Amino acid sequence: MKPILALLLLLPLTASAQESLSLSDAIATGLDNNYQIQIAETRVDIAENSNDWAIAGRYPSIDLTVTSQNNYRDLSNPAGPLTASTTLNTGVTPGIEASLILFDGYRVQITKEQLEEQANLSSGNLKVTVESAVQTIINSYYNALIQQEQLQVFTEVLELSRDRVAYQELRKEYGQSSTFDILQTQDAYLNDSTNYVQQQNTFEQAIRNLNLAMGVDDLSQSYILTDTLTYSAEDYALQDLQEQMLANNQQLQNEFINRELASINTRLQQTAYRPTVQLQTGATYNAGISFGEQTLSFGENSTTNQIPEVAAKTFQGFVNLSASYPIFDGGARDIQTQNAQKEELIAQINISDLKRQLNTQLANTLATYNTQKRLVEVTSQLVQNARRNLEIAEERFRGGLINSFDYRSIQVSYINATQQRLTAIFNLKQTETELIRLIGGLVR
Repeated sequence: MKPILALLLLLPLTASAQESLSLSDAIATGLDNNYQIQIAETRVDIAENSNDWAIAGRYPSIDLTVTSQNNYRDLSNPAGPLTASTTLNTGVTPGIEASLILFDGYRVQITKEQLEEQANLSSGNLKVTVESAVQTIINSYYNALIQQEQLQVFTEVLELSRDRVAYQELRKEYGQSSTFDILQTQDAYLNDSTNYVQQQNTFEQAIRNLNLAMGVDDLSQSYILTDTLTYSAEDYALQDLQEQMLANNQQLQNEFINRELASINTRLQQTAYRPTVQLQTGATYNAGISFGEQTLSFGENSTTNQIPEVAAKTFQGFVNLSASYPIFDGGARDIQTQNAQKEELIAQINISDLKRQLNTQLANTLATYNTQKRLVEVTSQLVQNARRNLEIAEERFRGGLINSFDYRSIQVSYINATQQRLTAIFNLKQTETELIRLIGGLVR
């Protein structure tokens, strides 16, 4: 037993290299390392790059063309004087063509509006991703802080149990303590050591989860958590929170953007009912060479002559104006417009549904928050009473007024009270974080 106790005495002394870490530092690190945020930022860059008049189709398209012409002609005509002829024509035609939409039913302008809203939606999705990351980091940090506080409680209890073991050993030397009393104190110390080891593992798991939330590759990195578990809960009014939520909740803002995109899509479909006017202009230059041979026959006489090389050059320019107006397409435009209008209706229904969900979630979260505030107050008072009771029990135990069973019962009550308080504080922090997220306060 003594070697085991000696080994357990060393438990609180083990530690690894640590660095200080505040909640703000944890959030900053997590935002820098989060892969989903990096993906969302890249999507924002893509959407902003696409938000350009060139993508919308405002500017003319200009093409440089080059065409090569090669023709071979082999003539055979026994009945005529020109009985045979072979010619080869070769040439190249470079050109430049430009096309400009003069009017397309305002499709270009509407498309540009669509690109702008898509960029806004990408930014909104980035904010939602950041909100989720920040909330996870906050919860992970406070969970690690709670487990650290709980570890300190177990350390305190373990030290008290260690003192009891030493005290009983001392009493035994003077014949004032029995073997039964020593075994009871040793059992209590062993149980407290077990609790400490388990809590140490829980704390290390919380640190690993914090590292994961921050995107730190070295999950074994340990920290000195500098923030404290201070109880300073705010009082919130439901109506004020609802107003902030309707104005700032990012999920709701994204749904507003989706509704606007649906409206823009309807206007895009309606441009199909309008005419299209297009201007086309360009120029071509052709340079070609023709050569070959021909055979002339007059009775018994035939002569074969080479056709001299002939070079021809042609320049041609053009300016064309074309217009088209759709008359009939089997009702496809009507169907597409009707479908777009129905998508608008769906977008509005999604907004109404999300508002209902958010209002319910906000009311439930606020009610939970208020309940947990009272629980923190009650459990804080419970810890104060349990600590005072433990101090009195320690004095009475040393004075022989209570036995080890009563003392152990009071000690366990103190452990349970601290656990209840720390759990209540953690739940309150989680609920408050969710409350702030709902009103759009995590990311500005």
